[in-house]
Amino acid sequence: MHSSPESANRWQHAWYPVAFLRDLNPQRPTPFTLMGEDLVLWFERSSSHWRALADVCPHRLVPLSDGRLNSAGDLECPYHGWTFNGTGHCTAIPQAPEGSTIGQRSHCRSYATATGQGLLFVFSGDAAEATDHPLPLVPEIDQPGWLVQDTFRDLPMDALTLLENVLDVSHVPFTHHATVGRRENAGPVELELSSFGPEGFTGVWQEGPRRGKLGSQFTAYVAPSLMWHDLTAKGFARIFTVVYATPIRRGECRLFARFPFQFESPWPARLLSLRPQWLQHLGNHVVLEDDQLFLHWQERVLEHRGGSPEAIRSFHLPTSADRYVRALHDWVNRYGGEPFPDLSLPPRQGRQELMERYEAHTRHCRSCAGADRRLQQVQPLSWGLAALAAVGAAWLGPGIPGLAALLLAGAAALSGLRIRRWLKLLRYGNGLPPRNR
Repeated sequence: MHSSPESANRWQHAWYPVAFLRDLNPQRPTPFTLMGEDLVLWFERSSSHWRALADVCPHRLVPLSDGRLNSAGDLECPYHGWTFNGTGHCTAIPQAPEGSTIGQRSHCRSYATATGQGLLFVFSGDAAEATDHPLPLVPEIDQPGWLVQDTFRDLPMDALTLLENVLDVSHVPFTHHATVGRRENAGPVELELSSFGPEGFTGVWQEGPRRGKLGSQFTAYVAPSLMWHDLTAKGFARIFTVVYATPIRRGECRLFARFPFQFESPWPARLLSLRPQWLQHLGNHVVLEDDQLFLHWQERVLEHRGGSPEAIRSFHLPTSADRYVRALHDWVNRYGGEPFPDLSLPPRQGRQELMERYEAHTRHCRSCAGADRRLQQVQPLSWGLAALAAVGAAWLGPGIPGLAALLLAGAAALSGLRIRRWLKLLRYGNGLPPRNR
């Protein structure tokens, strides 16, 4: 069943997260591409709101994201200094005579923005329609008592491919063996749909993960780009796995992953809070890369066979473990369409390109970019200390002072090696999933 022209617009009229607020710098503009449209995100001091404009100056079509926020708080084009306010109105043309009228063609398109649960959202359609669409939030995590761990990454796959993957609960023991799953925990997966319609669907896995050891798991898909799993592990915690799939362009999306925990004991939250966020993100990368290689391949095979309209015939789905995957494509074909129905996927990337982390995450993440900068500063000090301590150990000779200097040299060298490894991991994954090591 092919989507109707009406349903094909669902993706073009929706709220999408574009950044965690903590990762945005209110002192400078930030570029982002949403649904194939280049945007510039910036903080307007006069209104204390984050704004989104089309990232193109109407004068000579250069990107406004390469500009600056001037002393008046307006967005200034880097080419000729035209300035724009948060509604996209041109507020100054330096080349025009004083008192000149600024016409409609001098303005930029403005997109509706909103903030919620630590995220900046942009509405992909006409800004006037935005109030008719609720923000896609997870109401439960507004309650007190949650520890929320977040990450994001630009992925080389369509938003639909990502959603299909995270809705598929049965791949975890195999794809993520040795990261967040174990092959020995695999077994029959009886999924049930409890609702289905234009707004998405809900379902339940009564037995739940690990052969029922954790309890039932509930799933919600909020069309077009949000899904979550809700699991209460008795005696331990209530755990959500929340995923937003924001379409950037054909074959690319930004994943926003949130892991809210509501622990029964205070100690797990205290221990998790001790780990720096950038170290958590390095662990998140490993899990994401578990399936990134073959998903990038899989969606091109599906495209060759007709895309989502042919998915149910192209896939072989003989068990109820694939019920959510079937429901997702059913929703696409009945109600939502595909985000880029008339565009082809870009050429397949190589393994090294798929393992790239710096442009996909590190550069855009305040925590990881800060760690990268600090580690580069500290690394020469580690090597220098190791060399000085080694020289000192040789000069001091046998004895307790010499041994202490030798131990210090070894510790500094090990620290330098660890820093070198961290710096590498902030840029690239190694391409060998833990399940195959």
